[in-house]
Parts: sequence; C-alpha cells; structure tokens
Amino acid sequence: MVEVARTFRERCRGLIGRDRLAPGDALLIERCNCIHTFFMRFAIDAEFLDENGKTVKIVRNIRPWTPFVWGGWRARKVLETCASA
Repeated sequence: MVEVARTFRERCRGLIGRDRLAPGDALLIERCNCIHTFFMRFAIDAEFLDENGKTVKIVRNIRPWTPFVWGGWRARKVLETCASA
C-alpha cells in the first residue's frame, strides 16, 4: 500500500513517530526534493522521482538522524520504503 503525503502537515510528519514500515508499503511525499530522518526509528530507502514519476535518484539504507538527503534539481517527489539492506 502506498500512502500519499500531500498537505504541508503530512509532508512534515512523514514517517516520524512510526516504529516501522511494513514490507511492500511506502510513503510518497509530493512536492519534495530533499529529506531528513530526524526523529525516525528505522532506516529507509528513498527513490526520488521527477514530475512524470521517472526515477532520478535512489538512496538506500538512510539511517535515522541523517540530516540531509538531496534528490537533485529534477526531483519533485520521493517514495520512502523500508530499507532493503
């Protein structure tokens, strides 16, 4: 299941406060080209997408408390999933 964060509040909260994300589940954050993992409890993978949904960058195993992960100038959305490794 893919949950979509569209509002400012949903985008700010992201996955903060969750203990985990089930395998196969994801959070799509719209209007986003960089993320952080402050206050998160688990590692994630991030797939940055352009305005058409095409992958522009993938960053794997982002640990909690990482201050900044940038998807690049073309990134418009990010799909966050449970870390694969």
